[in-house]
Amino acid sequence: MLKGENIQLRALEPSDLETLYQWENNTNIWKVSQTITPFSKHVLTQYLANAHQDIFTAKQLRLIIEKEDRSIGMIDLFDFVPTHQRAGVGIWIVDEGERQKGYAKEALQLIIDYAFKKLQLKQIYCNISSANKASINLFSSLDFMLVGVKKEWNRTQEGWEDELLFQRLCD
Repeated sequence: MLKGENIQLRALEPSDLETLYQWENNTNIWKVSQTITPFSKHVLTQYLANAHQDIFTAKQLRLIIEKEDRSIGMIDLFDFVPTHQRAGVGIWIVDEGERQKGYAKEALQLIIDYAFKKLQLKQIYCNISSANKASINLFSSLDFMLVGVKKEWNRTQEGWEDELLFQRLCD
């Protein structure tokens, strides 16, 4: 468990099935997660059964963001490439009432410390829609640098959006 001042990051548990089922099937997040079909409880049960694998085996690590024993979001490292010492990072504070309170920043700082100090990564990166100002501000506030723009990368109901590539190198 990774503990911060106000939140902690913990591993997934079988008891998270209902929470994951609700969260993963929330169509409001599909635009960000690139999801286009619902997840079944069966698929999520299988995912949870393998969630114990370490990041070197699974190439990803998903953690629950918890505040006072209540799940408020998720953070994950994905596309882990040990040879190049890098991984992508994604975060979602699901509970809208818990947004804009600094929990995402605290969770992101915890995962940055874990990635650089424990996993010995050289870099972590994220892809953010140019329309997602909150995420741009969050990652920029923790020294992620804009290193690229993928023009008209994602098609949305409103039209095409650019996707921004942010990167943070280990100090």
